[in-house]
Amino acid sequence: MTTLEILRRLCEADGVSGDETAASQAAAELLRAYTDDVTIDAFGNVLADIPAADPDAPRLLLDAHIDQIGMIVTHITDDGFVRVDRCGGIDRRLLLAQEVVIHGSRPVPGIVGTLPLHLTSGDAAKKVAEMDEIAIDTGYTKEELLQWVAPGDRVTHVSEFTQLQNGRVTSRSLDDRAGVASILNALERVKDKPRNFALTVVFSVQEETGGFGAASTSFRVKPDAAIAVDVSFAHTADADEIKCGKMGGGAMIGISPILNRGMYDELVSLARTRRILWQPEVMGGRTGTNADEISIAAGGIKTALLSIPLKYMHTPVEVVQVSDVEAVGDLIAQYVLNCGE
Repeated sequence: MTTLEILRRLCEADGVSGDETAASQAAAELLRAYTDDVTIDAFGNVLADIPAADPDAPRLLLDAHIDQIGMIVTHITDDGFVRVDRCGGIDRRLLLAQEVVIHGSRPVPGIVGTLPLHLTSGDAAKKVAEMDEIAIDTGYTKEELLQWVAPGDRVTHVSEFTQLQNGRVTSRSLDDRAGVASILNALERVKDKPRNFALTVVFSVQEETGGFGAASTSFRVKPDAAIAVDVSFAHTADADEIKCGKMGGGAMIGISPILNRGMYDELVSLARTRRILWQPEVMGGRTGTNADEISIAAGGIKTALLSIPLKYMHTPVEVVQVSDVEAVGDLIAQYVLNCGE
């Protein structure tokens, strides 16, 4: 499968934090092209073990989170509106007048209601709705909805995976299905080649709500080193260029107090010698990714962070450039093949 096909397949699978089953199953199926040892643990994480020829080889953990932001049903009002809360860092500014799907015992389509501009005035017209003011209209009565919808059901935006120009794509949940695709790209590059590392691949759950999936697997696996793969901010017209990566600029290599400087230097050296496009991403403390949880697990794990530039994060129209996804995959592969001795 091409990177584009993998991205489409992953993004079309639903997987809001805490209910990632469909996305986890899609990722597990793609992983089985590289090893028969693929499992989904009790927490929902997808794990794959790919041994090295040397049974004493150091173990490298490759992590990308499989969950996406969304909403969770809190209750149904007497007049049939579905009330929700956020599940992950959803942007309230973008919720009104959006098409959504409630993932109950059967999918239930709906729209997020909004008051017409004609009926608002003054500050009310500028106010961003609070989550307890958000109501989903499905057209059903409360009695009808109770057949299929219950508190705790997840809600996702309706969003179509679309190819844009110059190798770019837009979809929901590219955060972090793009990272999952990068790891799969790396596995394809190292397949059947001698490696210095045994690999544990983790497509972790619940990153958007606290990084719990990565924390639990890191404690259990206790790898010698880890690379976390996520997305980061790409420059847009209204963003500070200094705080953003460049789309099409290749892999963003993280440097931060919590990340391992030696691994950073190795990744930069590999990118330069192998002519892989890269750009530094400097952070003054925590990274806001699974790297934070992995690095302090099991007594401390050497951890690096690779990120893919992404526009419009945490919206239904996130954008990545496929070449950046592949650059991250190439850099991971070069690290797996050339480091770890």
